[in-house]
Amino acid sequence: MKRSGHTGDKVINAVIRVTGYSSILFVLLILIFLLREGLPALSSTPLKNLFSARWYPIEDYYGILPLFLGSLLVTIAATLIALPFGIGTAVFLSEVSPPWLRDILKPVIEILAGIPSVVLGFIGILVFAPFIRKFLDIPTGLTAFTGAVLLGLIAIPTIVSVAEDALDTVPNSYRQAALALGATQWQTIWNVTLPAAKTGVLTALMLGIGRSLGETMAVMMVTGNAPVMPLQLNSLFRPIRTMTATIASEMGEVAAGSQHYEVLFFIGIILFLLSLVINVSASLVSTRSRGRAERLLS
Repeated sequence: MKRSGHTGDKVINAVIRVTGYSSILFVLLILIFLLREGLPALSSTPLKNLFSARWYPIEDYYGILPLFLGSLLVTIAATLIALPFGIGTAVFLSEVSPPWLRDILKPVIEILAGIPSVVLGFIGILVFAPFIRKFLDIPTGLTAFTGAVLLGLIAIPTIVSVAEDALDTVPNSYRQAALALGATQWQTIWNVTLPAAKTGVLTALMLGIGRSLGETMAVMMVTGNAPVMPLQLNSLFRPIRTMTATIASEMGEVAAGSQHYEVLFFIGIILFLLSLVINVSASLVSTRSRGRAERLLS
């Protein structure tokens, strides 16, 4: 019995190791495929054309700057929208709400995370875009702001989940000490709990940014898909196009191995690297937070 149990442990350990290493292998294979298909764009397309301000592949204009800046604008705006709602909801669930209300709200937030982005895109087209057009009296409601609001809704569950876990790891002794010194509940939350969980909150923010950056369908449906440079003050309320929407809308129409095909894969390389940097940064922050907590406990 002991020998069979020991053998079973070895098998399970080997399976876990294989699955762990396979995830790294899959990421490397994806990167190799992107590099193989996308790097030829640097030789087939002049850099002056590739990094120009005009995207019009029919006439061989492959400027990716409008797409990059469009993604940047929508992602930053979505983060500014999702951050206060996400952190506020996490604080409410962790510090303020009674247990019965928390048991109701947490599944609701998880359901929100499970709603397909294409459904949110339909809601944006049919409800939110017409409302924005009428309320702001602008030519169209398919704007960067509409996409930012939907991306904010998509990123909020991620921010809430990670930030709440970070707040729950703060020892209760911190709260009790602050309350014993005469601080109110909100003073304790603002000056003690949140600073103690700042690394976890920062991780939640970066993961929310990564979630917004990689979203495709909702953004493609409600941002107007106009590849223009968002350099004016009112660009947030004008149509734009993101990198993800460009790949999704044009990849099915290009010939494999063509210049257009290579440039789309080059855009994919940029997205991959941005997502990799964000996720690695979040992982480093989380690891540093756990190491600091272990040192405090020891």
